[in-house]
Amino acid sequence: MAVTIKIPTSLRKFAGGNDAIAVDGANVRAALDQLEAAHPGIKAKICDGDGNLRRFINVYANQEDIRFLDNLDTPLSDGAELQIVPAIAGGR
Repeated sequence: MAVTIKIPTSLRKFAGGNDAIAVDGANVRAALDQLEAAHPGIKAKICDGDGNLRRFINVYANQEDIRFLDNLDTPLSDGAELQIVPAIAGGR
């Protein structure tokens, strides 16, 4: 399954400067594992030590928040797009 992962500006230095990476993966977890294989160390910025998404990282599969789907086990179809979006906190 060919999947495109959109890399946010803040993580591009861990992905060779790329704004998108093509990987294979039947689900989000497999796609992130492939991203890690291509760019060692990037997954630690997305997932915690237990392998779960970090609290302030959102991942969207075809514009759907995976936390409301099957989380990292969300299935992906050929041509799917994953977006990694760091949450922005702040305000008054």
